[in-house]
Amino acid sequence: MKSQKQNLYEHFRRTQPEFTYKKFSCDLIDNKLLVKYYFNIGEKYFFSPEHFLPLPPGFDEKKLKNSLFRNIIFNLGMVEAISYWKSACPPRMLIHAGTLHEEQLGFWKKLFLHGLGEFFYVNGIEPGDEPIHFVQNNGIAFQRSSLPNDRSAGVLVPVGGGKDSVVTLEVLSRQHKCTPYIMNPREASMRSAKFAGYSESDVLSSERSIDPALLDMNDQGFLNGHTPFSALLAFTAVLMAFLHGHAEIALSNESSANEPSIPGTKINHQYSKSLEFENDFREYLAKYITGDINYYSFLRPLNELQIAGLFSMFPAHHESFRSCNVGSKTNSWCGNCPKCLFTFIVLSPFISHKKLVSLFGKDLLNDGSLIPLLDKLTGNAAEKPFDCVGTIDEVNLAMRFLVSVYGNADKLPVLLKYYRSQNMQLKTGLSQEFSAALARFDEHNIPSQKDVNLLKSLLNDISY
Repeated sequence: MKSQKQNLYEHFRRTQPEFTYKKFSCDLIDNKLLVKYYFNIGEKYFFSPEHFLPLPPGFDEKKLKNSLFRNIIFNLGMVEAISYWKSACPPRMLIHAGTLHEEQLGFWKKLFLHGLGEFFYVNGIEPGDEPIHFVQNNGIAFQRSSLPNDRSAGVLVPVGGGKDSVVTLEVLSRQHKCTPYIMNPREASMRSAKFAGYSESDVLSSERSIDPALLDMNDQGFLNGHTPFSALLAFTAVLMAFLHGHAEIALSNESSANEPSIPGTKINHQYSKSLEFENDFREYLAKYITGDINYYSFLRPLNELQIAGLFSMFPAHHESFRSCNVGSKTNSWCGNCPKCLFTFIVLSPFISHKKLVSLFGKDLLNDGSLIPLLDKLTGNAAEKPFDCVGTIDEVNLAMRFLVSVYGNADKLPVLLKYYRSQNMQLKTGLSQEFSAALARFDEHNIPSQKDVNLLKSLLNDISY
């Protein structure tokens, strides 16, 4: 029997068969760049989302006509379109703003399918192997280009305000000139840069706005759900690197992001943070845009336990970091979501319980209402939480570690007591297993062996 959303999906595809990426515009306003996109679904629904980006001093307006610049802008529009296309999922997308090679279309078909994997799953939609067909309309065919030789601005580091980007910024800054980049700044992200030693003037920040028409459609019952935000961030970061002279973009996506949210499938909340997407994007960037900007994740070889251990070495950030999506607008930890519980658990081997309770405002290990979330995090449920959390093995290893630390079962906090009751045959050899997890170093694209060596040396300094 079809789900209600499946019926709605099929209805929209019949009644709204075409999505159009009409054009984009670029204007200078008070030494900032305003990029505006023009999308529509049929002749009834029109969208004009915007990006507002800082420009370097003395920016030459002639660059607005630069072929590479316009190529980047055009491609950013392709990923921006995903948020608007998903409202009705028209089977055809008409591309007027530019022209893509056939191989390029393969990249976008894959991103629409797997980047929206969670969206389709949560809505109970079976999209088929190819939910979108791209129709070219003889637009400009942008060519791959080289950048000017002066790429002296160093490494652009996107900062979100969580523990991961803190580690990247703090560690890379030891060996490189770094520039924090923040999209839609909030208190936690700005404080991350500040406590890493960067002034407000050192930070590059941009604003991305969603067209209110899309929010109105959501209220009217059109389709809604998760989109691959990190893919949008990737193209935006390339634009910032082009404008400000950066040769490298260092993300903070870890190996744990590769694990699917639904075991045995390709459905992954963190698809656009995965190594698969990173490799696809690197190839796409080098082949169709420019080979002069190196996009990679500095934390790719590490797992969440290692990152938590490294984060514990930077106490200046402990009070200010935030990873809770629910509390993002109020700069707080909600204490009731998967991200809060996961972060509390993964930091517990490295930061004292008393301090964590103070940071989060409550003892999450003693909150029995979080047991269903714990089951999802530890693999006792059919799916992981649709959130940026670590692997099932990492959570289980951290929980086993905590059970061993507490020792006496009578004194275990509620979640640890529950976990122990569900895992009476806890494996031996925990010390060796935990040490091995902290020593792992997985596949990555880090370009500098010097940076690799620094990361490995810091792993040896983790204490627990």
